[in-house]
Amino acid sequence: QVQLVESGGGLVQAGGSLRLSCAASTSGRTFSTYSMGWFRQAPGKEREFVAAISAFRWNIYGDSVKGRLTISRDNAKNTVYLQMNSLKPEDTAVYYCAARQSDYYSVLPKEYNYWGRGTQVTVSS
Repeated sequence: QVQLVESGGGLVQAGGSLRLSCAASTSGRTFSTYSMGWFRQAPGKEREFVAAISAFRWNIYGDSVKGRLTISRDNAKNTVYLQMNSLKPEDTAVYYCAARQSDYYSVLPKEYNYWGRGTQVTVSS
């Protein structure tokens, strides 16, 4: 079982930065063996892949965020981060953290086993 709690969302002007955190509470399998992902969902749209990091710290990004967002993890703190720079109004969404019981990441929401409740990010123009 894994419980995920996101934090760090808020209102920011275009061009600004935010750092999202996702704190994980795990039982049994250790946090370091999970691959972690960030997804987002804007009103009226499907959930979109943002970034993921594997147990080996390989990472992958969605095309719309490449070069602006950085995913990282601190296994000692059971936390994954999403540093968001050069934010745009189209980045406005609820951002969700997800955990996958695999050493390897996925870009598909259905392949993640656990989800947080999300944190709202709003970028004003």
